[in-house]
Amino acid sequence: MARFTLMVAPNGARRTRADHAQLPCTPEQTAEVAAACFAAGAQGLHLHVRDDTGRHSLDAGRYREAIDAVRESVPAMAVQITTESACLYDVAAQFDCLKALRPAAASVSVREMARDPQLASQAYAFCREAGTKVQHILYGPDCIAQLRAWYQDGTVPGSMRDAIFVLGNYNPPVLARPEGLAVFRDAAADLRLNWTACAFGRNEHACLLAAVAAGGDVRIGFENNIETPEGGLLADNAASVAAFVQAAKAQGHTLKECRS
Repeated sequence: MARFTLMVAPNGARRTRADHAQLPCTPEQTAEVAAACFAAGAQGLHLHVRDDTGRHSLDAGRYREAIDAVRESVPAMAVQITTESACLYDVAAQFDCLKALRPAAASVSVREMARDPQLASQAYAFCREAGTKVQHILYGPDCIAQLRAWYQDGTVPGSMRDAIFVLGNYNPPVLARPEGLAVFRDAAADLRLNWTACAFGRNEHACLLAAVAAGGDVRIGFENNIETPEGGLLADNAASVAAFVQAAKAQGHTLKECRS
């Protein structure tokens, strides 16, 4: 039995409504999905925004518009932005996004920030000053090794211990499997991380149940998976959230109480 937090990532940087008709792309769609997922049990929203062509964006104005829409729709839901580059943005653009928004929470890829260590150090220092809760995106042991080195040399403040383990991969497609969690946990065993897991592909729920049982928190949603375990399409993000919450409860796990 374990207690866990649940965040929903309803769209991501790459999928569109051509992949799933219920994937949100506009601020209004995102706010509507956020409210449905909150009602189903999701406590936080991992937010991506798009430009007018539907492409992933780090534009601060678009972020503000989406954040305002979500807050109006479901004010109790925590919001985390992403600085993910999606092969479109350099570290300077990621840092500019953080400076312009000063967000309450942001996910930051260690692998991407390592492209410019000097700017990375400035970005992490800025987030500490701004009070931004940074969640380190970790794609494997190499990312964990980089994070460890940055804790040791002071690039990353020692207080920033939130991380997300990414199981599987979107492109090239690698199906996540529950046993893949052990690689991350073993590599990060000495770092005292507050870790969350997300998982690509139809094994998403099985992977996240394993994460909860191991003491982690979870992130679910169409950013990582749009399929049922049998390979059919999920109805929508809220249906996936509700099914996972029910499955977790059936195993004796319960959601933590969270504040936005």
